[in-house]
Amino acid sequence: MSRTTVVAAPISSQSRTLLRLKELVGKKDLSEALVVDYQHLCETEQTVTLEWPGAHAFYTPDPQAHSPLLFTESVRQSLAVSCHMSLDIPTDHRLGWEYLCSDVTVDALRTTTRPTTVRMRVVHSAVKRRRLGSVQLVAHIEGSIDGRYAGSAEVHYSTHPGAIYNRLRGSYADARAAFGQAPPPGPAVAPERVGRDHARDVVLSPTDSPDRWQIRVDTGHSVLYDHPHDHIPGMVLLEAAGQAARASLPRPAVPLGFDTAFDRYVEFDAPCLLTTTRLGPELHGRPRVRVDAHQRERRVFSSVVTLAPAATG
Repeated sequence: MSRTTVVAAPISSQSRTLLRLKELVGKKDLSEALVVDYQHLCETEQTVTLEWPGAHAFYTPDPQAHSPLLFTESVRQSLAVSCHMSLDIPTDHRLGWEYLCSDVTVDALRTTTRPTTVRMRVVHSAVKRRRLGSVQLVAHIEGSIDGRYAGSAEVHYSTHPGAIYNRLRGSYADARAAFGQAPPPGPAVAPERVGRDHARDVVLSPTDSPDRWQIRVDTGHSVLYDHPHDHIPGMVLLEAAGQAARASLPRPAVPLGFDTAFDRYVEFDAPCLLTTTRLGPELHGRPRVRVDAHQRERRVFSSVVTLAPAATG
């Protein structure tokens, strides 16, 4: 009887490059890595190409529109790729945001029957390397879809070698231990108040005050908590700020812009309370809401959220 030998097809250079890019974005589930291409223009300027799915379990709460946080997640992934690929930031460094100002257009978020290709132009205007290996960076990102402006962001962030990061985090340095300190998720705000269909995607719990909420942590949420973290991720904080801003307004609205300062790490082992203050409209008449977050009576982050009326019907 003859024996058939099965030979595995070699992995192409292009496939290896794509896998490498996806591994850099910090997601255990590589299907959540949106990056599909990368171009090094010079040390301070790169182009990152991402592909948005036609629908996503978390980032497409409306069949006709993606969440604005899909754009922010694309910014996050673009920076992770560009700083490692072009700025020689070691892959074992821990990245953390200190400031984010972002805005996305309504048109960019409209869903289509096919994946959407998004190109991010990333320019680093400041890169300060410290003696012990930490790096402080300022990046400006502009996104486009089919050559049309989609949104932009300015991000101030830092990277730390593992030893320095662990020293900064002290008793919270062990991610699995810190992650395990999260209590079971509390009750969810009514999903329709925050633009969601399911309680599992709500990151706020109600309090006894109409303009005050508690961050609701569900570590079993596979998108928000893809792997154990030593603190509540910035993307969760932004989602909480957006949901709080929506809940504070009398009519449905979509948070398109975030001007956010991250003051401290937000820990899993203590409640984090959000308060909202309605501000005057911005130049184009869009409403704005200030969201302040406190944990153990210290401010941990604040964000001015700019919203636009939600489509109805």
